[in-house]
Amino acid sequence: MTDKLMVVIPCYNEEEVLPETARRLTEKMAALTQRGLIAPESRVLLVDDGSRDRTWELIEGLHKQNPLFEGVKLSRNRGHQNALLAGLMTARNGFDVSISMDADLQDDMDAMDRFLEKYREGCEVVYGVRRKRDTDTAFKRGTALMFYRLMRALGVDITFNHADYRLMSNRALDALSEFGEVNLFLRGLAPLVGFQSDTVVYDRSERFAGESKYPFKKMLAFAIDGITSFSVKPLRLITTVGLVIFVVSMLMLLYTLVRWAAGHTVTGWTSTLASIWMIGGIQLLSLGVIGEYVGKIYNETKRRPRFIIDRYLNQRGDPPVTDRA
Repeated sequence: MTDKLMVVIPCYNEEEVLPETARRLTEKMAALTQRGLIAPESRVLLVDDGSRDRTWELIEGLHKQNPLFEGVKLSRNRGHQNALLAGLMTARNGFDVSISMDADLQDDMDAMDRFLEKYREGCEVVYGVRRKRDTDTAFKRGTALMFYRLMRALGVDITFNHADYRLMSNRALDALSEFGEVNLFLRGLAPLVGFQSDTVVYDRSERFAGESKYPFKKMLAFAIDGITSFSVKPLRLITTVGLVIFVVSMLMLLYTLVRWAAGHTVTGWTSTLASIWMIGGIQLLSLGVIGEYVGKIYNETKRRPRFIIDRYLNQRGDPPVTDRA
């Protein structure tokens, strides 16, 4: 029996690109069905993450014109990761496998064939990995490389050059639903699910239309979330720095006593000011890192829902899922 696929696509202000995305997905889903890789009951789920443009209006139109398209409208903007999670949790109900991708047409849809072939071979999670980053600026390539290396150095199991283009089986989604943290970083959570996994390499294209939803400020915040959600090594680094400074201070105390015993009691303002600025900077940085973790603890203890679905368009009559389902 052929498995039913749900393609999950988070959308935020995507009115410029959505018609073309829908056209290409219609062709791709028909081709996959013809090849026998997916069942005819497979669907595409478009998740509107509180868009301010005509994105939801377009999703409603697509749903009326073609039963292939289903739509979820979040009650407000919750961010890419929460919108993606809402779609994946919806895909658990009645579908065997899901593929998540962005709406900007940068991800190669032809890679979906290889995703499904890997799935048929027994893989429950398949990661789409960029072959190269030629479409990125030199700055973005450099910062991305630094981010992945830093995550690896901090002990985080993360797939290099993988964003959120991945396949997950229904069993893998059930396991993902057990992770209840509010601070979402799905690229790090997916490997924690376990199960047999593999990668598919593909070439990433330029964005078809519209603007990137991840400017530098959001990318930086996303990186900080990823680091602080999966590693306590920054806290251990603060302890190490504190120990080193303590040892240095003891050596400086010994040096001062030796100078005093030798009769050289005149001290210089340069070393004093340098020490004050260095210690003050380290203290403020340490407080900032600790504050990040305390803030995450604060958010987690409140247990607020990560998403609330306002509307769910489908012809099967399924009710919308909730975050605690």
